[in-house]
Formats: sequence, structure tokens, C-alpha cells
Amino acid sequence: MTGEKSSLSTERIAERIFEIGFSCTRCGDCCRGFPDDNNLVMVSPPEIRRISEALNVPRDEIAEPYPESIVLENGTSLTFEWAIRRVHGECRFFRDGRCLVYECRPWICRTYPFMIDGEELRVFPCSGLGGSISPEDALACARDLLSRREAEENEEERIREVLASPLPEGKERMIVDSEGVTLL
Repeated sequence: MTGEKSSLSTERIAERIFEIGFSCTRCGDCCRGFPDDNNLVMVSPPEIRRISEALNVPRDEIAEPYPESIVLENGTSLTFEWAIRRVHGECRFFRDGRCLVYECRPWICRTYPFMIDGEELRVFPCSGLGGSISPEDALACARDLLSRREAEENEEERIREVLASPLPEGKERMIVDSEGVTLL
């Protein structure tokens, strides 16, 4: 992963993406993960809902609790957010070399291998880097990156609001997301 300082304007991000170059090779590595990568794709409740509605399947078939958690003083395990469910380490929606939820895929998938982190445009390893990208596609990617950041910031703010209220007691494991607390 490399970092590139950015003024975070849509145009500047698009210029950098165009300079870097990117063309998806459809290799599926981002769906299968890399040897040193656990391939977790975090998803928010709105993203889970979009996939659920598109496929007409329940949340539990789409997402699983994010595996990292903190343990509170009372012994309760608290997990933040969800991750796309995986089968044998691969995204459950990657089949026969294609994404089954392409039209409603999560932000992280839509914008990979790019990410905005603070004031930086981050670029992750990908075989498509250096490929040809049109200025229009670079601009669309930049817009998606800024929309992703806004969605993530909104999700974080709503989680803070949930945490400002007392959490239920007597449960061993809870997931906190923008829609509240899910007891497991």
C-alpha cells in the first residue's frame, strides 16, 4: 500500500487515479484475498440491505459479525460492524470468475484498489494498476471514493450515537452498528 497526499477535491483525486492508471483485469484476487490478507470486506447495514433486497436473502446469508471485538469489564464481547460472509476464505458472492452482486456491491469493492484515508489517497496492490483508464472513469471512481468516505463517516457518527446510550446487559456478545445493537 502506498500513500499519496491529496487535497481531496474530486478533480484532484481523479487526476491522481488517471496518472496511476487502473483497469480491472477481472482476476478476482480482491475477492479471493492474498496470502497475507484475510479478505474481510466490511459492510454497513444499508449495504447489507441493498444486497438482501437484490438477492432476496436474509442478512445472515450475506454478512457475519466482524471477527475482532473488545471485551467490556462485565465480560461482554462488543463487535463493531459486519463483514461479507466468506466461504473457504473467498467472498461468498464471487463465483465462476464474476461478482453475483456487482450492481449493488459494497463501497469497498466498488472503489478497490483505492481508498481515502484522512488526507491521503491510498493505493493497494492490484494487477490492474497501471492499466488504461479514461478521464471519465477516473472521475467516476473519485466520486465513488468521496461518497464512500461520506457513507463511512455517517456510519461512524451513528455508531457514536448508539454508544452514547446504555448498552443492554446480560448478553455475552453484541454487535454495534448504525442501526443499534444486535444481541447474539
